[in-house]
Amino acid sequence: MSEPIIIDCDPGHDDALALLLAVGDSRLRLLGVTTVAGNQTLDKTTRNALKILALAGAADVPVAAGSARPLVSDLTVAEDIHGASGLDGPDLDVPVAEPVGVHGVELMRQLIVAEPDPVTVIATGPLTNVALLLRAHPEVMPRISRVVFMGGSTDRGNSTPYGEFNIVTDPEAADIVLRSGLPTTMIGLNVTHQALATTEIIAEFQGMGTRLGTICAELMTFFASTYRREFGFEHPPVHDPIAVAAVIDPSIIQTVAAPVAVELTGTHTRGATVVDLHHRTAGPATADVAVGLDVDAFWRLLMTAVRKVGDAT
Repeated sequence: MSEPIIIDCDPGHDDALALLLAVGDSRLRLLGVTTVAGNQTLDKTTRNALKILALAGAADVPVAAGSARPLVSDLTVAEDIHGASGLDGPDLDVPVAEPVGVHGVELMRQLIVAEPDPVTVIATGPLTNVALLLRAHPEVMPRISRVVFMGGSTDRGNSTPYGEFNIVTDPEAADIVLRSGLPTTMIGLNVTHQALATTEIIAEFQGMGTRLGTICAELMTFFASTYRREFGFEHPPVHDPIAVAAVIDPSIIQTVAAPVAVELTGTHTRGATVVDLHHRTAGPATADVAVGLDVDAFWRLLMTAVRKVGDAT
């Protein structure tokens, strides 16, 4: 039986792979996609989500544009990593559907209440939309199975020394989600930095012999160039699809239940996730925090899905 999911995202090169994985694995049933400003502005992340779904033969999946800015802060996009379009690299000139005519938060609400089974929300961008959903529509919370988000870290950051980009972009939203009481899984940089798009991985995408495989190779080649320039990484980490993989096969990650607080006021640490792995504070666990990843199993899962989607389109 497939698990009903909603993906809230800000495509983004790694978000694109997350969407392809969700479409290509039959253990998931993608009810809808909502977009948020983050890696690029909302108009661009929405367009990018529509393009990836069209390329995946999933143009019938409803897409709704959500929040154009964080709850409190000004928006700072990651153009240095994802380029001017948010998906720089390949030619993505493909006819796309129009987004549905409701706000992303309203689409999430509609999909959750219409679905007979509890829905898993997978967030691979800033948590603005998810926080607004929980704040404006608390009645849907019993219908949400869990929230799995890519964000934060048990170690250092990438947007700031201690803050990961998705959380730094909207710390207040992350704080709302983590304090909501919903079952929550955090997939942070400490794990995603283990999944690197090496030259061998890029060659495997290219070797699929499909347009989609070539697009994935070109996406990762561009992604590699910016990570090399900005961070000195030899190979780029693919963060977001790990959140989807963790829903498909929970054995791919190892987690520890821990209190997680979001720093909201620190001069140097705003947006940091303070993960109490050793329970030194008195608070209850607020998330299952990923601390390990079966890297080979993750790549097998992703490659199988992309190959399946590419062969079908």
